[in-house]
Amino acid sequence: MLFPFRARRARFAVLLTAACLTAVVGCSDGNGNGSSSSSTPSGAGTPSGSAPAASPSSDSKTKITINNFMFMPAKLTVKAGAKVTVTNSDTTAHTVTADTKSDFDTGTIAAGKTVTFTAPSKPGAYAYACTIHPFMKATLVVR
Repeated sequence: MLFPFRARRARFAVLLTAACLTAVVGCSDGNGNGSSSSSTPSGAGTPSGSAPAASPSSDSKTKITINNFMFMPAKLTVKAGAKVTVTNSDTTAHTVTADTKSDFDTGTIAAGKTVTFTAPSKPGAYAYACTIHPFMKATLVVR
């Protein structure tokens, strides 16, 4: 007689599903936002409270972040000869290499590391990619 076993297994599955849903849906910060399992990074989105949003520092205008196999921002505008900081926030190595390598090439940037390169002195739009992951593309605009 296997029926009681199947019934217990079905009840267990229902209870397990309910427990999982409670854990995922039940956690809230009081503002209707979910728990820390959200894919939105901390501090992203609309600032909370009455404090005004901080204006970006001048450094943020010369930074490239690599995260989730993407360059952020995808298009960065800098002054000619500016120092550009690249932070690799991924778990694998990447490069920031201009289509014409002589314009700029960071070499391999290990996971979690930061490097700096000098933007070209000639104004223009410089396409670049990761030589390890060629589908990763972005543009550095020099003014």
